[in-house]
Amino acid sequence: MQDQPNTLDTYLEGFTTQLLAQKGLSLQTVTAYTQDLHDFANFLSQINHTCFDATQPLSEQEILLYLAWQQAHKNSARTQARRLSALRAFFSYALQENILTEDPTQFLASPKLPLHLPEFLTQAEMQAVLAAPNVAKASGQRDACILTLLYAAGLRVSELCALTTQDVDLQRGVIHVVMGKGAKARTVPIHSQAQKQLLNYLETTRQSFHPKTTHLFLNRSGQGLTRQYVWKMVKKYVAACAITKTVSPHTFRHSFATHLLEGGADLRSVQLLLGHADISATEIYTHVQTDRLFAVYHKCHPRNTPS
Repeated sequence: MQDQPNTLDTYLEGFTTQLLAQKGLSLQTVTAYTQDLHDFANFLSQINHTCFDATQPLSEQEILLYLAWQQAHKNSARTQARRLSALRAFFSYALQENILTEDPTQFLASPKLPLHLPEFLTQAEMQAVLAAPNVAKASGQRDACILTLLYAAGLRVSELCALTTQDVDLQRGVIHVVMGKGAKARTVPIHSQAQKQLLNYLETTRQSFHPKTTHLFLNRSGQGLTRQYVWKMVKKYVAACAITKTVSPHTFRHSFATHLLEGGADLRSVQLLLGHADISATEIYTHVQTDRLFAVYHKCHPRNTPS
């Protein structure tokens, strides 16, 4: 017996539970997907359609109308792609739960996203920032270790803040990153200088913060650092170096990838180190390989001689 047409809200709890528990997506991503689905539901209400009414099944036409509606409202290609991704995830869930018999998005192509080269620091700029903290103070030693690790391992700021002392394996020269996107774990090697800084921090500096938690990096209260603190700390040291670029903790991750490629690393290795599930996410750095190829070509081709 069906007294009311099925609506989006009827299925949201099950959908979000699947994304969090089975897919391992972050709460931030799930919240964004939920907001996107409500946006779609609002659109459907404007064209007198409901999400799951057995007498009014959705078709590809409604999805195309929705995409056109977004374009008319000046939403960016990135926003459109994210909202289509939310719909794909929702309809996939609906098929699995036998709520729907067809996915109206299955033959739709995602909007083409413009490739924006991420901001990164040059190697000279990075060296200046890494040397900026006053290591005569415990807080400066901690900050220097944070900056070094962001650059040495290409960590996301959330991954850095989540690190515990158990995640550091200095005998092997690696750290275990356990909170990447999708809650996937990866093991990242760190260079010898970073290992020495971490060892010194763990043996001496960390104790001066009177630890009340197993988090690797601590504040004055002995608790783990927040993302906001790391963001402000990075801004402070970048400003002290008179660098005018827009720099955030994520810039260290971009610089890590860029400098590896400049040094000859292959894209697949960089993908694994960054923890990207899809190689397409790493391909934003291919400009480095292209520039290097052009430089090698112009330097080495026997016919490339001054006229």
